[in-house]
Amino acid sequence: MKKGVFLLLIAAVSALGGLLFGYDTGVINGAQFFLTEHFSLSDGLKGWVVGSALLGCFVGAIVAGPLSIKIGRKWSLIISAIFFTLSAYGSGLPELFPQSVSMLVFFRILGGLGIGIASMNAPMYIAEIAPSNIRGRMVTYYQLAIVIGFFVVFLATYYIGNNLTEAENIEFGWRRMFWSELIPSGLFLILLFFVPKSPRWLALKGQDDEALLVLNKINGETEALQEMKQIKDSLNESNDGIKVSYFSKAILVIIAIGTVLSMLQQFTGINAVLYYGADIFEKALGFGKEDVLAQQILLAFVNLVFTFVAMFTVDKFGRKPLLYIGSVGMIVGFLLLGISLQQQNVGMISLIGVLLFIASFALSMGPVVWVLLSEMFPNKIRSVAMSVAVAAQWAANYVVSQSFPMVMGSETNNSAPWNGSLPYFIFIAFILIIVFVTYKFIPETKGKSLEEIEGFWK
Repeated sequence: MKKGVFLLLIAAVSALGGLLFGYDTGVINGAQFFLTEHFSLSDGLKGWVVGSALLGCFVGAIVAGPLSIKIGRKWSLIISAIFFTLSAYGSGLPELFPQSVSMLVFFRILGGLGIGIASMNAPMYIAEIAPSNIRGRMVTYYQLAIVIGFFVVFLATYYIGNNLTEAENIEFGWRRMFWSELIPSGLFLILLFFVPKSPRWLALKGQDDEALLVLNKINGETEALQEMKQIKDSLNESNDGIKVSYFSKAILVIIAIGTVLSMLQQFTGINAVLYYGADIFEKALGFGKEDVLAQQILLAFVNLVFTFVAMFTVDKFGRKPLLYIGSVGMIVGFLLLGISLQQQNVGMISLIGVLLFIASFALSMGPVVWVLLSEMFPNKIRSVAMSVAVAAQWAANYVVSQSFPMVMGSETNNSAPWNGSLPYFIFIAFILIIVFVTYKFIPETKGKSLEEIEGFWK
């Protein structure tokens, strides 16, 4: 198998974890109206059913680190694929089984566990496999897959729902929406058995011969020997016969920087826009119900296009320039939205503001954070450090998802001078923090091997 084809297979298979991330997160949005009617859910129960997967995501991200160290990146992804498959089938249990709200929540949490494990292992696996000159683009496949997952599940649930009556959707259509995830999850599970183990995990476990075989397939014999030496030198230097201390000042600083960057991805407000996009378009922007579908498709399309832009520029321009450019775009986008809301003049300018924010996020904080998290941590601590950073990201996701509707509905937000704009100015403040953190603490990692990046922290 040619080197390019081999790398593409690895990236495509592991990025399917990202697609399932987006698909599993999005499928509940398409099914929620019908299952709410089916189970006659109260507002509280509806929130629990929709948000329960986030609990699984948080726990999954925490256990992903120790799991990845123990059994490796490949087998951790296989476990996540099993969780995705069980969740997809169990969430839509056929009528001959006594499906209940509790059972539905159980299977949604299983899906969340799959997302949490995959969201930490998939980008890290790609980073540990990919050559340094294209590593940024290959890790960006993961974010691209998340965006495609959101887009595909939106089309799938729309197609299923549109071909059934409302009564049929309430009775069994929502089950089919969940089952549609069986196709990508089954494919993910099968193909994972054909990818190699991470060479850096193999080296960490002392399986040097197998690690060298994988590196030979990727880089060729000469470069593989050089990279293998770098990996072993890195592991020997970080070990020195002493067990690594995660509570040493140097290690804590590195983990803290990665964790703050990871949480800031959520504090941009991206999931407030994605999760509550329909409400924003209908209420804040003044669009009617008949326009919401078209606006959501437009939002998903812009997200997809600019993720492609990031994929082809992250290794050319570098990580930090994209973060700066994206931060400026996000600020301008939310300023357009916020000021138009303040002046009670919602319309096309407001929509342009939302779309500019989405485009700027897709160009920067969306993919670049995953790239940086997958490459910035030293070999010896990468699994645990990334597990902490990703778990913190899911916690931040939960905070934003729960607080956004509360702030939106508050009396302060809905009276002068804010007039519905307060959340967006709060997000602007966090984006300004991103600029500061990027300038002060984030190294430029473009074109550097993982072992060279490790040297930045010494």
